[in-house]
Amino acid sequence: MKITFLGATKTVTGSNFLVEGAGKKFLVDCGMFQGQASDEAQNEQDFAYDVKDIDFMILTHAHIDHSGRIPKLYKDGYRNRIYATKATCDLCAIMLPDSGHIQEMEAEWKNRKRERKGETAKEPIYDVETALMSLEVFEPVKYDQLIEVDDNIHIRFNDAGHMLGSATVEVWIKEEGSNKKIVFSGDLGNNDIPLLAEPTMIEDADYVVMESTYGNRHHMRNDEKAQLFIDIVTDTIRNGGNVIIPSFAVGRTQEILYELNKLKEKRMDNDFQKKYEILMHTPVYVDSPLAISATEVFKENMDLFDENTRNLIKSGDNPLEFPGLRFTRTSDESKALNENDESAIIISASGMCEVGRIKHHLKHNLWNPKNTILFVGYQAPGTLGRKIVDGAKTVKIFGEEIAVNARVEYIEGYSGHADQEGLLNFVYSFVKQPSHIFLVHGEPEGQKVLKEMIIQNTNIPVTIPEYGETYDLNHDIKLTDKIERKGTKKYLKLQVLERMETLKEEIQDMEEIVKEDLLTGDNTDQEIESINQKIKDLEQQIVRIVEG
Repeated sequence: MKITFLGATKTVTGSNFLVEGAGKKFLVDCGMFQGQASDEAQNEQDFAYDVKDIDFMILTHAHIDHSGRIPKLYKDGYRNRIYATKATCDLCAIMLPDSGHIQEMEAEWKNRKRERKGETAKEPIYDVETALMSLEVFEPVKYDQLIEVDDNIHIRFNDAGHMLGSATVEVWIKEEGSNKKIVFSGDLGNNDIPLLAEPTMIEDADYVVMESTYGNRHHMRNDEKAQLFIDIVTDTIRNGGNVIIPSFAVGRTQEILYELNKLKEKRMDNDFQKKYEILMHTPVYVDSPLAISATEVFKENMDLFDENTRNLIKSGDNPLEFPGLRFTRTSDESKALNENDESAIIISASGMCEVGRIKHHLKHNLWNPKNTILFVGYQAPGTLGRKIVDGAKTVKIFGEEIAVNARVEYIEGYSGHADQEGLLNFVYSFVKQPSHIFLVHGEPEGQKVLKEMIIQNTNIPVTIPEYGETYDLNHDIKLTDKIERKGTKKYLKLQVLERMETLKEEIQDMEEIVKEDLLTGDNTDQEIESINQKIKDLEQQIVRIVEG
């Protein structure tokens, strides 16, 4: 048995793993790369394998960084089964065509630029029609159902608690008279995510491929984040501003609606009552057609909700509905929100602020100190959302420089990913310890910390694979091959351009800081000379690059 890591290696996007065993080749996930231009450029590249050689695919959940290149897989000739839970199939039926629409729009925009340069037009990675056609090969399965792919390969989906339909998948492979079990964690959820059940703990495995998004961080607990949420919202509304929540259309949006619904039902002290009244009279807009459709899918799959939520539904209280909740379907309705003088809570996709209506809301609200931009999900490096969270003074939206004067908050406890404690508990839950763990879907710093903790507390060997590495799992774990990433030169060029943009922003920040320090600070001549010398050194480095 062999596994090749072709995505989500030392990064949080592009999940794609190729497994070979018992005479079969199969994929686990086929996601899009998101974030920096050099990452997204990989989506256009050919797959590192012949798609017609793939016998079947396992999809852990519907998020685009796990499912987004399935239509490209289909476009390139893949026609075999994709096993996924029913809820994942339902969500992919709205998310993949939506992604196809985005690919079409981006291709159209890029081709206009190519035309002006006299260059030939390029096709989108895939279109809406191809995305719709790819749904034909999806096969819905149930949690806990043992699926016989053939005599030698069996799979089982378990609730991962990350989003509706998300799964941790067990795969049993029999070859050369020996049975081995490999577990793919998928994205693991928190124990306190509203609506969803807790992640399933797996009792035994030989090998584990495990996410590590928050390998070095701890989330705040549920009651803390709820209080923080209402404090931030009411402070902003009292100030006459808007609360803009960039949220993933599937998962976080529905959980925020649930949280708002629960907050509106609480009866506590006078201070809370006042905040409750403010919330009660504040309109909440869900401004994302995809989020609206996804909310309908949630309503159709309420059997997957946790026990508390199911009991609420039985009592006649739908946690995804409440007074003041409004949906905006058309672009005209969306634009009207930015012309409204009334304070509001606007929940809009995408969660990392890269595409969609959220960019328009940020353009109209970021500059105003009365407003709050409230982040509730992970922000990948290089994304607009990450730049804002990291404290950028200005950001470029639709080619226009926008000042970041609004209050910026990040409630990490709303993340759909398990924190370090949750990840370690997943490892500790194995009654029969795995012989090896591979850490994927994480940033290098967090992965290193998590690796050290796993080894320290369990003595289980841990590997953090690089892109394209193939590991033989038959005997001792060993690296047997490495596929070089295609178009490496192109990626390096994009990285250079990205670093130039970052340098430009940092020089602007430096200019503001130095001016403020010199004008308002009581600096000695020695301190001023030190600053002057450092700037001269930087200037000489820039000259050397230009002359070189």
